Amino acid sequence: MGSKSWGIIKDPIHGYITISQLEKNVIDTRVFQRLRRIRQLAGSEYVYPGANHTRFEHSLGVMHLAGVLAGRITKRAKEIQVLRLAGLLHDVGHGPFSHTFEHLLARQGRNHEDLTTWLIQETELADILRDGGINSREMSLQAIGKRRLKKHPYFNQVIRSSIDVDKCDYIVRDSFHTGAEYGNVDIFRLLYSIEVFKGDLAVNVTALAALESFLISRVLSFRSIYFHRSSRAVQIMIADALELADEELRLSTFKTPDEYIDMDDYAVWSSLKQCSASRPLIERLERRDFLSCTYAVEAIREEAPSLDLFSKDVVRKQFEAEIAAKAKVEPEEVRIDSPLLPSLPYRHSSQLDPMEIPGFAYVRGDKVPVQISEVSRVINSLKGYLDIVRVYTSSRSDKENVGKAAQEVLGGSTYTAGISM
Repeated sequence: MGSKSWGIIKDPIHGYITISQLEKNVIDTRVFQRLRRIRQLAGSEYVYPGANHTRFEHSLGVMHLAGVLAGRITKRAKEIQVLRLAGLLHDVGHGPFSHTFEHLLARQGRNHEDLTTWLIQETELADILRDGGINSREMSLQAIGKRRLKKHPYFNQVIRSSIDVDKCDYIVRDSFHTGAEYGNVDIFRLLYSIEVFKGDLAVNVTALAALESFLISRVLSFRSIYFHRSSRAVQIMIADALELADEELRLSTFKTPDEYIDMDDYAVWSSLKQCSASRPLIERLERRDFLSCTYAVEAIREEAPSLDLFSKDVVRKQFEAEIAAKAKVEPEEVRIDSPLLPSLPYRHSSQLDPMEIPGFAYVRGDKVPVQISEVSRVINSLKGYLDIVRVYTSSRSDKENVGKAAQEVLGGSTYTAGISM
């Protein structure tokens, strides 16, 4: 692995994970240990009681899978070690409640990937990496799949692509901890089928069944886990609480790495409960008193959803105000939610485009390109965008009126209780 072996860690998903001394040094830092206190699926624990796993174990899993895939594309121990560390550090910049914190980061014009590069370069991680013979700036870019590489540009695809090791871990891990069982994918069959082809990582069509299973699981997990209506209600309420408390708690105005590292799920939840502006929302969550879903429309579209305008705050608020006026409730009692919002975990999963996955086959010993969607009707049927639009209200007594108003304004059907998403 390019560094002296230290020992093993038992992981419920991948079994025994071997770690090097350099990796242990990184794991034992304060900045990485903080990930123990950042839930992987903030809000999902209210729906799936077992979904209390954290970014910590997910990062260990990504490191392990990065090593597996790296071994397929290079034999150099140093390069394998770099890619394993990139997997280990890829989520180190996440804020409290994971993606739910993103809208506050956006106030500074940043996201969790920006903070990942910041923390790798400006904390003790930089010293540990330097002592291990690794440039911290290059590692900070490799960890988010944006390192400039002339010789091996496909190294970035290990961390950032349609079938990267991040997705391979979280689809299986999140399925395991929620019990949803959509992630029963043979990811190792998939990873062992990947090779370098024409400058990209490509999948051998002999692993087509594993790839189909992976893409189907991605769609089902998105619908039933990441975009479950109740999980999203919790995430919206937490996001609102963060917004309301920001002026008093100044969560978005941290200046130093230490100030950011101090913020985790536990510390910020406690602060939100003490803050007068956010306390009512936190108390509602403690009673499991969620926003009510009054309207929902779901479709898989061949082109980008026309309702992507909901990603624009000003436009979305105008629609919310119009629905509220028709329902005769206060504007703040209506919320529109869609996969295009920046606070949605794994929002890029709404783009279901298998065409971006290169494929190949061996013909008389030579690699030839294969268009995946042409050899798999299953994958071809998944091509497109998952478009979900929901309207929530905080007023239970006016739920029916809000649903009818949303239908008038947005069209489609009101929410049907028998649909499970």
